[in-house]
Amino acid sequence: MRWMHTAGRGLLVLVVIMTGYVTSGARADGGPPGGRGPLTLATAGDLTGYLGPLLKGWNRTHPGEKVTLVELPDSADETHAQMTTDLRGGDRGRFDVLNIDVDWTSEFAAAGWIRPLPRDRFPLDSFLPPVVDTATYDGRLYAVPYVTNAGLLLYRKDVLAKEGVPPPRTWAELERDAKTIAPKYGLDGYAGQFLPYEGLTVNAAEAVYSAGGTVLGGEGRRVTVDSAAAREGIGFLARGLREGWIPKRALTYKEEESKQSFQDGRLLFLRNWPYAYAVAAEKGTKVAGRIGAVPLPGPDGPGTSVLGGSNLAVNSHARHPDSAARLIAYLTSAPVQRQVLMRGALPPVRAALYEDPALVRRFPYLPTLRTAVLTARPRPKSPHYDQVSLAVQAVVQDALTGRQTPGQAVRRLARELDAIARG
Repeated sequence: MRWMHTAGRGLLVLVVIMTGYVTSGARADGGPPGGRGPLTLATAGDLTGYLGPLLKGWNRTHPGEKVTLVELPDSADETHAQMTTDLRGGDRGRFDVLNIDVDWTSEFAAAGWIRPLPRDRFPLDSFLPPVVDTATYDGRLYAVPYVTNAGLLLYRKDVLAKEGVPPPRTWAELERDAKTIAPKYGLDGYAGQFLPYEGLTVNAAEAVYSAGGTVLGGEGRRVTVDSAAAREGIGFLARGLREGWIPKRALTYKEEESKQSFQDGRLLFLRNWPYAYAVAAEKGTKVAGRIGAVPLPGPDGPGTSVLGGSNLAVNSHARHPDSAARLIAYLTSAPVQRQVLMRGALPPVRAALYEDPALVRRFPYLPTLRTAVLTARPRPKSPHYDQVSLAVQAVVQDALTGRQTPGQAVRRLARELDAIARG
């Protein structure tokens, strides 16, 4: 399964209704131990089918707490809607443990839907440092990182080799090659995910971050987007569509559509998550053996990716938070994290796996991905993240389609985000 690609297609959300003891016998919330029992786990879009074998491992070693898999929609927006509807209902609801997009952690914590977790229950020191920040809100741990992600620039290394040019490190190089090299080979120049959904929020944030800007500060209480950097970042994308080196069809792309275009040999450059590299590189695709990956370009050198991935959190009304902690510990253990990568091509949170020679041979992009994750930044933290993301999508779409200039769009976005922050 493509895990949480910006919370777009391929979003995986674990939802567990369960009973049982944590390994230490203490409840995750510090209370007395609870009983053991069967688990219900709901997931959205397990596209690689990796999760079933992991759950068989849990069921084999926890016969009294067997997991039944239930799938939710594989659209992040639809999954978010179903989860929040259930959580707003109070009482216990259907969900006890939630595998949530990293950028829902602040929203769910601020709303009181998920409970704080004890840091000493989980091996946070063994994780890549930036991922732990995505699981905190107001200084407290509200979730445990499960998988991480960072955007990469995929490129046709065979085409660039014929032209004798290296992969682009800057926006100017990307723009030049997309304009001049791609047409010679009948290719579109560059694409990301520009349909108005969570992916557009990610692409826009990466452009702003890469130019040195920010969107929000102070856990969403300060609006910082009205800046020259934001205008430069949004302007870069808008210019690409206006001049044609970003094809108009990219306005309809989510992760899967953009990956398919690259995989079918129609694109020179693609911004996507690492799963797209893993799938496109499979034997039998039109670009197998012909692709490479580098960090996203920026104005003057490597840019900044948005930190993707998912975190495991416990419903505040969970019947057995001790069992929730047991399952979270299992899913974030080193052996299971290895399988998450090998079976699902999903980036693990365990730092040591990125330096494992066998894994690097199988997934050559791991060193590049590690660099991208270590320099990545989370999407804007806000207790009203869903509203923030919708505002970004609507405003940026108007800039990309030429209905507003980048300057007009950034000023409008600042006003809308200020209204949300005051909300």
